[in-house]
Amino acid sequence: MRVIFLACVGLALWAGMAAAACRDDLVALRGDWGEARFSVEIADTDESRAQGLMFVEKMPTRTGMLFVYDAPQRAVFWMKNTLIPLDMIFVRANGVVQHVHHEAVPGDLTSIDGGQNVLMVLEINGGLARRYGISAGDQLQHPRLPQDLAIWSC
Repeated sequence: MRVIFLACVGLALWAGMAAAACRDDLVALRGDWGEARFSVEIADTDESRAQGLMFVEKMPTRTGMLFVYDAPQRAVFWMKNTLIPLDMIFVRANGVVQHVHHEAVPGDLTSIDGGQNVLMVLEINGGLARRYGISAGDQLQHPRLPQDLAIWSC
């Protein structure tokens, strides 16, 4: 009986930790390299996506911005008025990383094309994707992903 009780307590604790990890202001990424979490600000309106991280002079290491679209689409970015280098992680509706653009150059007007069928784009400090080993095929967890499609659901 005690073993069953301890198993239930352990399961409840694990479920609580998993639920706590799946918050709007937190993104988790995992791959062969391990797992990383980032505190994020959400950009989910035309206005907030257009503003993005423009004019931000400094961003703490484990933070970023998560761009969320209403439906999967082609996602193209540029670095106009962006003052810090960024890594851009383009994610499909199932949470799979489709493309990683490393070290986008501040102020550069060259288009950065993440491809078709992108539902989210995570921007983090330039160089972190390489440092952690984040690459195409890795998985992202976030409550704004359609949970019936998400490979790593909440």
